[in-house]
Amino acid sequence: MDLVVECITKKFAAFSGRARRKEFWLFMLFYYVGALVLAFVDGFAGTFDPETGVAILSTLFSLVFFLPALTVSIRRLHDIDRSGWWFLIGFIPLIGLIVLIVFYVKRGTAGQNRYGNDPLGGTAPATDQVMTETQ
Repeated sequence: MDLVVECITKKFAAFSGRARRKEFWLFMLFYYVGALVLAFVDGFAGTFDPETGVAILSTLFSLVFFLPALTVSIRRLHDIDRSGWWFLIGFIPLIGLIVLIVFYVKRGTAGQNRYGNDPLGGTAPATDQVMTETQ
C-alpha cells in the first residue's frame, strides 16, 4: 500500500524514473477497484445520469487519479528501457492493448538503464567479464 501512496503523493506527476512491476500493478488495482466501487456508489446514491451516462463520483475519481496512472504507466515502460511514447500504442484497437500488457508484465532491465537506477536495487551483469571453462 505504501507504493500506491507514494505514487499519489511523491510521484504524482513524475514522468522520469522507473517503476517496478509491483508498484505499477498495485496502483492499477487501486485505480480500477476504486473506480468500480464508486460507480456502484453512484448507482445507489442516484448520482448517475442514465441519459448522459455520467457518474459523478467515479468520474471525479478517474479525473483526479488520471495523471498518477499515466505517470506510473510511463515509468513502468522506462523500467523495461522503452520510451514513454510507447504508451500511445494503446490507442491502436486490441493489438495496442495486448502489446502494452506484454510490456507491463515484462521484467525490468537489471541495473541502471537510460531512465535511471534499478528500482529493485539490482546491478547489471558485467559485460566485460570473460567466462572461461575449466576442464
